[in-house]
Amino acid sequence: MSSRVDLHVHTTASDGQLSPTEIVRTALGLGLTVIAITDHDTTEGIEEALEAASGTGLNVIPGVEISTDIPRSEVHILGYHIAHRDPCLCSKLAFFRDSRLNRARKMVAKLSRMGLPLDWDRVQQIAGEAAVGRPHVARAMLEQGYVSSIDEAFNLYIGRNGPAYVERAKLSPGEAVQVILAANGLPVLAHPLQVTHLVPELAKNGLVGLEAYYPGYTTDETRFLLDLAAKYGLLTTGGTDFHGEDVLPGNKLGGIVVPQIAVEDLRACYERRQAKPETAG
Repeated sequence: MSSRVDLHVHTTASDGQLSPTEIVRTALGLGLTVIAITDHDTTEGIEEALEAASGTGLNVIPGVEISTDIPRSEVHILGYHIAHRDPCLCSKLAFFRDSRLNRARKMVAKLSRMGLPLDWDRVQQIAGEAAVGRPHVARAMLEQGYVSSIDEAFNLYIGRNGPAYVERAKLSPGEAVQVILAANGLPVLAHPLQVTHLVPELAKNGLVGLEAYYPGYTTDETRFLLDLAAKYGLLTTGGTDFHGEDVLPGNKLGGIVVPQIAVEDLRACYERRQAKPETAG
């Protein structure tokens, strides 16, 4: 059974391999009807995607994926139906991207000291118009033959416990939830299976959903997340976390079935929240 919905998609605005226009064309070719552009710490690909999808029948939901930190791990918070032009949001995201750039420079310097030199200009070329991040460093390492895959680059060198890892500006999951709410968005915990202990507190602080449908999740794991969402009155979403063949080869656009009700519930929640100021008056 093929899906018509994918609510977790990355473009060249962050670390994806396809431009927003190419994403739209690919989605249309696959028969998708709804996608969400959820680039890491940026909304700069959304406008192009919306323009490319105009008049095609493809619904593009403006989104973002904000990277946050907890002890010894990272947590990603998705934001849906965000006001992607909001100046405050754009300023905060620009700060996070600058932090990624500085971190990538330091990682390249560390790798050089380890005997694995990379050309910084080449890393920037790989990133293109996107802010340089770890996946671009990993691709440069792959090109140089230092590793046999992107995963190996992360596992052996630039992952959180790797010898070339560098910390970036820290943001907590709760703070990311507030950033998304301030931009009139709906915060959802991305690929949450390993961090479900965060759900009770995040739900108290404005989290609206869990990404229950995700590549690699078993039927039992998805059911567990659906039950957890119901327990805390949260919506459920899903998506492939699509980046492209060279980044996450197993994550195909539209490659998992995401129920249409996920789109409808998100939209209904957004509309209720938008209506609140009017009814209050």
